[in-house]
Amino acid sequence: MVPSMECGSCSSLFGAAMPFLCGKATVSSHKMAVPFTVSFNLQSDSLSFLNSLQRSNNKLKAPLKSSRKMLSSNALIITGEHPQNTDLPRYYSRKEKKPFPIPIVEMRRAARERVKKNRGQPRKPVPPPKNGLVVKSLIPLAYDVYNARITLINNLKKLLKVVPVHACRWCNEIHVGPTGHPFRSCRGQNASIRKGIHDWATATVDDIFLPIEAYHLYDRLGKRIPHAQRFSIPRIPAVVELCIQAGVDIPDFPAKRRRKPIIRIGKSEFVDADESELPDPDPNAPKRPVLTEIPGFEIVGPSSEEETTLLAKETLQAWEQMRKGAQRLMKLYPVRVCGYCPEVHVGPSGHKAQNCGAHKHQQRNGQHGWQAAVLDDLIAPRYVWHVPDVNGLTLERELRNFYGQAPAVVEMCIQAGAAVPDQYKGTMRLDVGIPKDLKEAEMVV
Repeated sequence: MVPSMECGSCSSLFGAAMPFLCGKATVSSHKMAVPFTVSFNLQSDSLSFLNSLQRSNNKLKAPLKSSRKMLSSNALIITGEHPQNTDLPRYYSRKEKKPFPIPIVEMRRAARERVKKNRGQPRKPVPPPKNGLVVKSLIPLAYDVYNARITLINNLKKLLKVVPVHACRWCNEIHVGPTGHPFRSCRGQNASIRKGIHDWATATVDDIFLPIEAYHLYDRLGKRIPHAQRFSIPRIPAVVELCIQAGVDIPDFPAKRRRKPIIRIGKSEFVDADESELPDPDPNAPKRPVLTEIPGFEIVGPSSEEETTLLAKETLQAWEQMRKGAQRLMKLYPVRVCGYCPEVHVGPSGHKAQNCGAHKHQQRNGQHGWQAAVLDDLIAPRYVWHVPDVNGLTLERELRNFYGQAPAVVEMCIQAGAAVPDQYKGTMRLDVGIPKDLKEAEMVV
């Protein structure tokens, strides 16, 4: 419901300053969104009044970052960057296909515009990484993403010593808290017999940070992996493969590094340039430091509350650094995902292995339906229920609609003492008051 206030009806609220406003003042919010949007129809000489009004009236003051956009000569809108109570990412069943990040109609329209724009123009040289070279400016970022992933895994192992995490034995759902949640949402084996109740066990790092794997490519511009070689090519974490293709050197997984651009002889055919006249690379050149994972038997948890809080902040920082860095790498180094199953491939085009077991895979002969991947396909956030008070009351089954959710890594760090990032406040529903019992919940309108 959007309340609309006439100037005459609000003269008592705003005092003698109300005649400066002309028309209606509209305050709109979506699902109790905070910060909200405030729209005024103003005269050209009333902008200074709005600034003083914003300082004096708390109802019109946005608590988060706000931006002002002039739509016309006498209209002003104040909007917030992180609205609260946003919806969670939609859950797609096994029978549904993932939507394309960019609709097919828009991609075709953009392709026609590119052809029309380049018609009659001389062919431009292909920039890296399409010409076989790595983007040198992104090599430090690739190392930062790789080290952030290792730091995240090591810190999660330490946080598991002090923050309890539970995983269902029959489905892929997890919960961060002293005890598992009571919601009947299990979709695993014999879920109907158990009436959807989860069977909780102790979770591991792989339950919190999903190990999404992809084929390692020695030459990312080489031929596509055939079905017969699906077992002979190693599979490594997809984030690691993305970092290797972006310039990270790992001795166990070598990659072909060209020093000259490739020579195109056809649309899908090319030859490597002659590099014999180039000097050999210096083997004694300084290499960037690369972190390694700590074995499980060497993990020591934090010994104090201050140490736990610092560890949680470092873990949350590594999580954000890895996701933001991977997002930047994906803009130049393409990543593909199957539209029917979670299979991920890092490279210009997907592999030919016929190992898709999703719904109606027989009609496709097990082939994947490759499409452009998004960040959540490469790094799954694994949303879990947010516990408002770890030391207080447990979650109630009847009050499920009042609770929010957050990624498992973020929820662990918050329970360990880290501050809540602004971008996750929307799904956590921090501004929603939780009733004490079912009788009070029924009174909520």
